[in-house]
Amino acid sequence: MTQHRARAGAGAAGAHFLDPKVLARIDNLELLARTVVDGFVAGLHRSPYLGLSLDFAEHRAYMPGDDIRDLDWRLWGRTDRYYVKLYEAETNATFAVLLDVSRSMSYGSGETTKLDYARYLAACLTYFSRQQRDRVGLVTFDHEVVDYVPASVRNLDLVLHTLDRVQAGRPGGLKGPLLRCAEIFSRRGILALVSDFYEDPEDVINAVRYLRGRGHDIMVFHVLDPAELEFPFDSPSSFEDMETGEKIPVVPRRLREQYQDLIRGHVRELERRFTGDRIDYTLLDTSKPLDHALFRYLTLREKRRRVR
Repeated sequence: MTQHRARAGAGAAGAHFLDPKVLARIDNLELLARTVVDGFVAGLHRSPYLGLSLDFAEHRAYMPGDDIRDLDWRLWGRTDRYYVKLYEAETNATFAVLLDVSRSMSYGSGETTKLDYARYLAACLTYFSRQQRDRVGLVTFDHEVVDYVPASVRNLDLVLHTLDRVQAGRPGGLKGPLLRCAEIFSRRGILALVSDFYEDPEDVINAVRYLRGRGHDIMVFHVLDPAELEFPFDSPSSFEDMETGEKIPVVPRRLREQYQDLIRGHVRELERRFTGDRIDYTLLDTSKPLDHALFRYLTLREKRRRVR
């Protein structure tokens, strides 16, 4: 599935439910995830619920671009029409979200904080994976592991319940928690790391390599508030470091350009380092819909399916 083909249909059916402002009004995380995923899937030309296995699902009329290896030649012989055979996906993979719940994730310049956006994303990805019959799990962390839900086919409700009650409170750090996660997830799988990554890129990459070395497919979602990306402030005031609590007086107009250069450089360096380690990296603006993150997830699943 190519990304542009999927986008062509996704906008009409699911985009409304992907808006963070809309999602913030839905209290039930399972309902939220189901609404987003079902709306998103409804807009795809090719459903991610169908893949390669021995369980036949249905026939579909051939469309330009389909792989001719999927054609049912026996049916063509009887009907003189081209049909593609579809099979149900039996991936039985392990999927887990590693969610940063450190203090800086509580920031939000609008209706949705970074932690809220990250929770919505985690719930949608987990629900999506469970629909694929994967084992699903969750780890939340700050400077240490806070909550751990083992990956299991029965743990969707427990993952969603844990996400529903997460709070950001303590300073964070990646090294310790990710080293612990490398010990927890001994079976290879798909791990989605969601964080604002307020650490030196070198330290971030070294921490993530603990997981990469175990053979996991890793997706990194870098969640930032639009105010953190653009620094739109005008009035002089004190700015507080949400990790340390330190307050610094700032005249925004004098520092805006310098700040923007720094944050863009930070993002570029993270992207370069992750890409160099063959880790999927996605920058997410909390004011934007979730579709980009979901497409990245589907792309990785598609790559895994082709390799297998």
